[in-house]
Parts: sequence; structure tokens; C-alpha cells
Amino acid sequence: MSKDYRIQGATGEWEVVIGLEVHAQVVSQAKLFSGAATAFGAEPNTQVSLVDAAMPGMLPVPNRECIRQAVRTGLALDAQINRWSRFDRKNYFYADLPQGYQISQLYHPLVGEGKLTIEADEKAGIPADKDIGIERIHVEQDAGKLMHDQHPTRSYVDLNRSGVALMEIVSRPDMRSPAEAGAYLRKLRAILRYVGSCDGNMEEGSMRADVNVSVRKPGDEFGTRTETKNVNSVRFVMQAIEYEAQRQVDVLEGGGRIVQETRLFNPDSGTTRSMRSKEDAHDYRYFPDPDLLPLELDEAFVEDCRHSLPELPDAKRKRYVEGLGLSDYNAQVLTAEAETARWFEALLAESARIQKKSEGEVARASANWLLSELYGALNRLGKTLEESPVNPERGAELLALVADGTISGSIAKQVFEIMLETGDAPARIVEDKGLKQTSDTGAIEAVVAKILAENADKVEQYKGGKEALFGFFVGQTMKAMQGKANPQVVNELLRKALG
Repeated sequence: MSKDYRIQGATGEWEVVIGLEVHAQVVSQAKLFSGAATAFGAEPNTQVSLVDAAMPGMLPVPNRECIRQAVRTGLALDAQINRWSRFDRKNYFYADLPQGYQISQLYHPLVGEGKLTIEADEKAGIPADKDIGIERIHVEQDAGKLMHDQHPTRSYVDLNRSGVALMEIVSRPDMRSPAEAGAYLRKLRAILRYVGSCDGNMEEGSMRADVNVSVRKPGDEFGTRTETKNVNSVRFVMQAIEYEAQRQVDVLEGGGRIVQETRLFNPDSGTTRSMRSKEDAHDYRYFPDPDLLPLELDEAFVEDCRHSLPELPDAKRKRYVEGLGLSDYNAQVLTAEAETARWFEALLAESARIQKKSEGEVARASANWLLSELYGALNRLGKTLEESPVNPERGAELLALVADGTISGSIAKQVFEIMLETGDAPARIVEDKGLKQTSDTGAIEAVVAKILAENADKVEQYKGGKEALFGFFVGQTMKAMQGKANPQVVNELLRKALG
């Protein structure tokens, strides 16, 4: 992908303009306006209160925790928190919307303008860090779910999701490529997980995106956009953008015009199709909800939300680079997901404790082992970090055995494989298998003498200037001692013997 993502058409280059509306389900035990539960996977219609079912006379009451989570999300995105906001009714009829309207926010959202920074990625075509504007975050209730596969001639309605709190996070049309949109979604999901306001599980529907796409000749005004609804993975969002942008270019170059409409994405074919004409705000007859007073937040509430925030990915990444001396790449990988950062910091703290060193002194070895050895093993086993058979404490014990010279790096790999299978402590494995490294100079000197005597021709070549053979002698010595010799001692004794 080039530095500037463009679509080449018969009439020249076209630029893609992208904005995303992300619907993120708020983490809370109860719904936005009722006390009904929100657990995923419950039997249909078992988590429905009279309010959710729109029974006559039932009045909504805002859930303080849902509002708190939305404010915390806004603060994490460096956004304006509006001290005064209001709920509106968005009027439309659909079978899974019991009230005949959705309680949402249009004119006075809870959260105003903010931003999210995506990191440079030359391989993906993102040459530099870039700020993506956040237009607003408004809080609204989710609708129910239609089930069409339960009966050959009927559709059923499950209202378990009806009334569940959503944050609609609306970006500005600042993205110019599928890669930027993918980076934005991944970063947003990471922030939501760090904050704990949404679990980000797109496959369960707790985070999904409406994808707005238009095309234009570079420098022209924005073109007419289409909105592809409810796309539930980062990969599918990128595919939808690629297809939809190319489709629009083909239509325009064929003499047609783009119709403002809502479209659906087909993940099997990677294509979008028309669903309905796109409505404007006036089509929904928005008006203030008469059953709900405006939300008025005091400074103490907002500050309490601010103080509850954890260290966020950008700040953590900076600390890893500047404070722990990690490479920018390693720091970025370690902070990409909250779970990875937590695992690494547990490993780091335990390594520093066992080795009686500062975290900075053990950080690089800890990061390298986690990102290479552990990740490699988990990929091979098809497991996630949360499912790892080896916990941070056991990992720290293994690293300590290498650091104090008890075992070599190569022996550590063997011990690690046994740990994955048995879950045993590394020290016990080393003892039981007789894998302890030897630094006995007498024993190593005897092996070195034998190796040099058996390879007298190579010794002459080495002394004649072929210094690369030193690695051969090291390898032969380590092989003869079954990898248990201290590599540092082997190197010292070989250099001494070779003159």
C-alpha cells in the first residue's frame, strides 16, 4: 500500500474519505434505564424488565454507572465532557423496538470533541502518527434482536438486548485509507479495554462499526457518502471500505451518481449491497424525551471519573521506552492490549523481586522472552495469553535461573517446553532432569582439549586467520557437554587454549 492510498481510475486518482460510528456496549451489570441484567448468552427474553418491554406507565431511570463509564471513556479520548446533556427520542418503527422509538442523544450529547492518535506503520501505509478527531460520544439504548432461523414461516424477537447501554463514538471523516481505519478501530478497542468501559468483543456484538465512505478527486469537496451498517470485525471494516470505495469510483466514472444510502456488508463475498435509502435527522422526528430530566454533572463527579482512569496505552508505551529502555516496537506490542501489558508488568515485578534488581535492569530480558518464547509457544498451541499454561511467576523463575547462571539460554528452552506440558516449577525441572549448568573449569578444560585435539586442522586454520571457526569450537564443546557448560566459561577457556 502506498504512502497516500489512492484508487486509480480511468479519469485519474480518487481519494477515499472515511468516518466511523462505533457502537460500544457499556460494561455494567444493569441496562441504561432499568435494572435488568446484561449478561451475554442468556436464554431469549429472560433479561427483560417492564421498562425494556415498554409496558404502559413504565418510566426510565438513568443508570449512574453507565453515565460514569461514558464520561471515563470521553476523558480517555481527551474529549470535552459536557456538564449539561439531554436525552432525545429517535422515532422509528421496527419489530425489535418495543417503544416505537429509541432513547438517544442528538443535539446535546454527553461527550463532545476529542481525538485519538494512531501510530505510524510504514508497512501498512501509515507514514507518521496521525490524530483522528472524535466528533462526539452519545449514550443510547440498544434495540432487541430478530431471530429468523427458529421457525420456517415466522420471525421471533429476543428483547434481552433491548435497553442495553451503548456509547456511539463518532469520528470525524479524517481517515483516508482502510489501514488508517483499521488502526483507529484497534486503538479505540484497546483504550476501551484499558478503561474497562467496553469489553470490545466484536464477535459477540458488544462493539460494532457503521462505516461511512465517500470518494473525491484530491482537493475537491466531500462526495456523497454511504453508510455500511453493523460491521463486526476490523478485517471486515477494511474489506468493506476497499469494496465500497472501488464501487463508488466505478459508478462515478461510468457516468452515474452516488446515492446516500444505508448498505450491508457480506463477509462471505467481501461486498456491500443496498439496504435502504439513508435517512436524515429530521426523518426520525427527534425531540427531547419528556420522561427524562437533563443530565447535569458536577465537577466532583467528573474529577472522580478522571482519577479512576488507569495508565493509558500512549503513556504506558512512553514509560516503557523512556523508563525501561525497551525498543519502540516492543513497547508498542506490549501496550497494544491491556491484558498483555498486565501480564508483562506482573512478569517484570516478579523478575525484579527474585533477582533483586530494578525493573529497568530486567525489562529487556523479560520483554524479549514474552514476545518471542511465550508468544511463539502460544501461537503453536492455539492459545491466548489468558490461557497460557505458564503464569508470570513461573516465567520470572525461569528467567532468574538464566540470569544467575544456573542454566544456559538453550537449556532454558528445553525447560520451558517441559513447563508448558506439566506446569512444574522450572527449578524442580532442572533438578529432576539434571540440567544444571556447570562452570567447573576443570571439566570444561578437559572437553576443550579433546575438541581441539580432534580438530587440529581447524585449529591451524583458525590460527591462520579464519576466526569464524571460533563458533565451531564453541558449538562442539557445548554439544559434547550436552548444553550444560556455562557459555561464558567455554568462551574464556577456548580463547586461552587457542592463544
